[in-house]
Amino acid sequence: MASPITPPHTALAESFVLVNNSRPTSGTSTPISRKGYSGSESGDPRGGIKRAPTITPASTSPPETLLTSTSTYAHDWSKAATAGGLRLHGRHFVDGRGRVCLPRGVNLSGSCKSPVNENPKAFWSRRHEVTFVGRPFPLKDAPEHFARLRRWGLTFVRFLITWEAIEHRGPGKYDMAYLNYVRDVISLMPEYGIVAMVSMHQDVWSRFSGGSGAPAWTLEAVGFDLEKLEVTGAAWLDGVRDKDLKERGIWPTGYQKLAAATMSTCFWGGNTFTPQLIVEGEPIQEYLQSRFLKAWEQVAKALGGLEAVIGFDMLNEPHRGYIEVPSLHNWDYNTDLHLHDIPSAFNSFCLGAGLPTAVPHYVRSFPMPTKVDKHVMVNEQKVSVWRADGPTEGKCLWAMHGVWIYDEKYKVPMVLRENYFNNNPLTGDKVDWYTDFYYPFLQKWATLVRSACPLPKIVFVEPIPNEFCPTSWTEERRIPQMVFSPHWRSRGAFPPRTFFWGHQGVRANYTLQIRNLIEAAYKSLGERPVFIGETGVPMDMNGGEAFRSGDFTWQARMMDAVISALEGNLIGFTLWNYNPLNEDATGDQWNGENFSWFSNFRARKIGAGSRDQVDTTLDDGGRILESVVRPYPAKVAGIPLSFEYDVNRGEFRFEWARPLPSSSPSPSDVTAALLGANNSVSVKKPPLVGHAKLTSRITEIYLPMQLVHKKKFVIAFDGAAQGSTWWYDAKNQTLFIEQPEYDEEEDENVTYKLIFGLTPPPKALWPVKSHWEDFAGYYAGVVAFVLALLAFFLM
Repeated sequence: MASPITPPHTALAESFVLVNNSRPTSGTSTPISRKGYSGSESGDPRGGIKRAPTITPASTSPPETLLTSTSTYAHDWSKAATAGGLRLHGRHFVDGRGRVCLPRGVNLSGSCKSPVNENPKAFWSRRHEVTFVGRPFPLKDAPEHFARLRRWGLTFVRFLITWEAIEHRGPGKYDMAYLNYVRDVISLMPEYGIVAMVSMHQDVWSRFSGGSGAPAWTLEAVGFDLEKLEVTGAAWLDGVRDKDLKERGIWPTGYQKLAAATMSTCFWGGNTFTPQLIVEGEPIQEYLQSRFLKAWEQVAKALGGLEAVIGFDMLNEPHRGYIEVPSLHNWDYNTDLHLHDIPSAFNSFCLGAGLPTAVPHYVRSFPMPTKVDKHVMVNEQKVSVWRADGPTEGKCLWAMHGVWIYDEKYKVPMVLRENYFNNNPLTGDKVDWYTDFYYPFLQKWATLVRSACPLPKIVFVEPIPNEFCPTSWTEERRIPQMVFSPHWRSRGAFPPRTFFWGHQGVRANYTLQIRNLIEAAYKSLGERPVFIGETGVPMDMNGGEAFRSGDFTWQARMMDAVISALEGNLIGFTLWNYNPLNEDATGDQWNGENFSWFSNFRARKIGAGSRDQVDTTLDDGGRILESVVRPYPAKVAGIPLSFEYDVNRGEFRFEWARPLPSSSPSPSDVTAALLGANNSVSVKKPPLVGHAKLTSRITEIYLPMQLVHKKKFVIAFDGAAQGSTWWYDAKNQTLFIEQPEYDEEEDENVTYKLIFGLTPPPKALWPVKSHWEDFAGYYAGVVAFVLALLAFFLM
């Protein structure tokens, strides 16, 4: 069998140039063999290292250890490439050789939220007849998409499924054709080095309450009349029925409307807050949760034995519903989106019961994100959303439980129990959504999935969106093999703190936000991995101007700032989202969103070219690839300390450390010591003790051909990395580095430094400026205007 690392094809031999001091050598078939040559070039155009690092040319052939202890490429996460698969150790993912792994990839995909045969005109009547077979793409197209993701180095997939896709026909009626389709798609992934975390997706509970996720029959079980949800203001459905939606960003307000808020409250806390609601002889909480768990059991049995499925995510972006609502008369402005019509909890009760109600209407504003523009009268038709033949017999569920009443004498609705959702109605004790409802159910779900899977799986858990990891997540409430997987979007704050301008300022701001999120998790959970499940950039910013001009520079700059912040915090992530359904006019074809930086409508015809990593036609259909496709350390023979990539210069710097001896404390002991000393943990200072045993000295870096194609590059080492041997496999887009041998028992902190640069540096894609550099002209103009006015009045 041929060795897994071979010099590139002849066709690729002239596609890049290696630099040794001033004498370039074309290709990799005749690299310079001398190691440790200290050249006059530092490889550091910005002069960050005072003395010149060692410039080490490529070896004439891959070292024997390289051939026997590495995968075919850095971004290959298959079991063969990772010596048995990814596993958890402390705050890191590690492979079977003890190397720290930093996987990154995509959400696949937003298209999974909607059925293949949806019909907006028959939205409610077809609810039992839909099919999701073919989401995210037809099975025959899977190799094309997987090859593209492999070329782009995005080989960790957050694979979206929905409860509706599994059980849309009715309780206990599972769509096995869909589960078999998903199994067939994921079974193809190992061939492309791809692994998947399977996530049960939901937004605003269900498509039928304005989002995605649960089947329609769950809302009917609580007593809702589906066709009355819109007119009563119980849900906003424009976004799931109108593919040409013009008003964007409204769908998250559905969490504050009657349908979604009631469903989440019943699902998590029905035994506490709706004990009178009995469905088919079961309390509503038991009815919903038991069926959700049985659907998950089907998923675990169908997919749990697949090599590519390394883990599961119980539920996307869980929400409290009304539980812990600050008041029946208002929502928390800091955590709940206020845009369009925002009924209070009490407003929503009245509307659902058929009482016309004036609701505040919010519009975007500055400096606060939104403000009340007017009040609009909703449900003037006096329609009730509650089915007469439902379990509430046509009554409002919350009136039935004594939360409010309609006073017949004075003809006004009245709140009876203002703090109903903050205290247990039976005991009066303060409730906490995490400790009282979320943790117990998460434990139950994890036990079921673990027992249904023939192979061990990693469990990805999420907090409520826009919240930090709760401090209540103590050891006894955690589950084995747990990864904290929040989603990140730029958080709001007191306005003066959010005023940052210039690309440099945005990078710094995002980096700090993400670091705070991660370090809060370390403080609460200890040394456990943090993985960002969703983050992304809209492609239709600035009114969709880029679709008309073809200039996506602003999107590219924003994505670069986001990914740079993630890289600077040394964590893995999956970008939102790679969506084959995306097109300019209708975006991701769900609620007006347009986040996919790939559009199948701009791509090459399926099967029109090869599926090799170096086939440039796979890039067709991609947007802002200069920001998305970038080098990164994938498998590190040590502990990452810092990584920085400059997209303008095509330069990256990477620093990592050798773990201290295996006799050192365990990760849990390390966390206890850190917290006991100063209650402080750091992204930048990971523990160097208690690490998994390293059995490889090979570090693998994904180095995309897009970056080095027909360019010269230089690699310089410093610190303990001097004397390293390196080899670039162009065909597989991987830079291999074999570190010098060392004494494993040497109790000394040793760091390795690598600098990669293009020479000469490429022309900058955009200037990375500070606030003052970006806005100096504006300030000068303002000052000139003020001085002119002053001069006018003085004269």
